[in-house]
Amino acid sequence: MAKKQDFDYIWTDKKRTLFGLPISFTRYFLTEDKFITRKGFLSLEEDELDLYKVTDKKLVLKFFQRIFKCGTIIMNVKDVDTPIKEIRSVKVPRQVLSMLDKQININRDRYNIRGRDMIGLGGGHPGFDQMDAMDQFDHDVHDFDDHSDIG
Repeated sequence: MAKKQDFDYIWTDKKRTLFGLPISFTRYFLTEDKFITRKGFLSLEEDELDLYKVTDKKLVLKFFQRIFKCGTIIMNVKDVDTPIKEIRSVKVPRQVLSMLDKQININRDRYNIRGRDMIGLGGGHPGFDQMDAMDQFDHDVHDFDDHSDIG
């Protein structure tokens, strides 16, 4: 089990529940290069992602969360086990999003990566893969060959 002194964090908070109270067994940590989610009480499960892999962020402010100054941040990540990371119901979500944005950009600069560098051949669209592109290319080539016999 990781303790406070096991890693240096920039920000930490718990998932908020009813009335914006931190009565939850989900805790979030932001370090200089990772975002860590820890769930559980007796048995713990930790999920961490490298910040430079974040491709997009979205802030969701539901009515009842806004009443208690909470919000949810959704990140799209180029990560195998967590392609969408939700940071649910945290206090001052705009400030947290700003901190995340700053650390994401610092890490992208460190590795000389931009969001467009992580998008594959399909442009990041689900359902479009390299095989679809090759099939289309093959189809176009055969169409060209068929029309060349007309004369």
